[in-house]
Amino acid sequence: MAAKTTLKDLAKMLDVSISTVSKALNDSPEISLPTRIKIKELAASCNYVPNNIAQSLKSKSTKTIGVIIPSILIEFFNKVLYGIEAEATKRGYKIIICLSNETFKKEQESIDTFINGSVDGIILSVAEETQKTNQISHFQKSLNYSLPMVMFDRVLDDIDCDKVTVDDLEGAYKATKFLSKTAGQNILFLNTLSGISVGRLREQGYKKAMANLKRTPIVLNLENYKAIEKGLGSVLKEQKIEAILAADEYSALLAMNVARLNGFSIPDDISVIGFTNGLISEYAMPSLTVVSQHAENIGSLAVDRLINRIEKKSTPDAIHDVVKTKIIERNSTKKIKK
Repeated sequence: MAAKTTLKDLAKMLDVSISTVSKALNDSPEISLPTRIKIKELAASCNYVPNNIAQSLKSKSTKTIGVIIPSILIEFFNKVLYGIEAEATKRGYKIIICLSNETFKKEQESIDTFINGSVDGIILSVAEETQKTNQISHFQKSLNYSLPMVMFDRVLDDIDCDKVTVDDLEGAYKATKFLSKTAGQNILFLNTLSGISVGRLREQGYKKAMANLKRTPIVLNLENYKAIEKGLGSVLKEQKIEAILAADEYSALLAMNVARLNGFSIPDDISVIGFTNGLISEYAMPSLTVVSQHAENIGSLAVDRLINRIEKKSTPDAIHDVVKTKIIERNSTKKIKK
């Protein structure tokens, strides 16, 4: 493998100083335009790539943000990533993405990697295992190293950092009330996220609405998506269910399939709402009514908060932004009764 061309190599070829080459490549007005053009042409012909590590040591800034997400299979996180990348690019920053796969160990390893000087700050959504075990030492370690952090969606109250969350409780409350107006009073809450904060908040919002409606809540907490066919199928055979509020998008889509397999029509017999406004919801048959969490806006806001913290433009106290939800009505629910 050929050795990489360095600033020193370019300077030697042109018989100029390393400083002159560096300034020319950075368009410094101290270097004449013809010299800048000449140096850039040589750098391009030699496939020169800047040494970002050396530059960051000199400037004490990498202009890079570390991002940790629990899963790439959940469309919500993909949409948040889109918002993060777009806003980071606009602000002149790059991103490095790590995947925790819902495990504490992978999340801890990612934090350690970022602490070692590769990023200026971290944006993350907490892994399921971390939330269940409440292990927070790796986050505290990051803050001890003065590495700014913004948590989004899944957050930990014990960590003093900026946070961007969705008003999950209110979103579930509004969705339950919506279903009571369109489908009936026998509303089931299907939850495969009971082990993490967002699932618990959505269940609280559902229960609050059912209490206001003076109806007994029907909650089905399941370990994973594979348990939905058997678990929900049993409930549908035993109880009259007129509507289902699912804690996430995939659970809602699977609920529609299970209902159809048991002889029910969507939405004539059972209305269904899920969380997250993804493409799969829009193009499902029937299309799924959703509680939109404005995922791209969450990503954009998280970047804004983090860069302001990095560039010391924030107040000393941590900021907690709460994003409101919106119901997007589609064909999996009946229209509101006039």
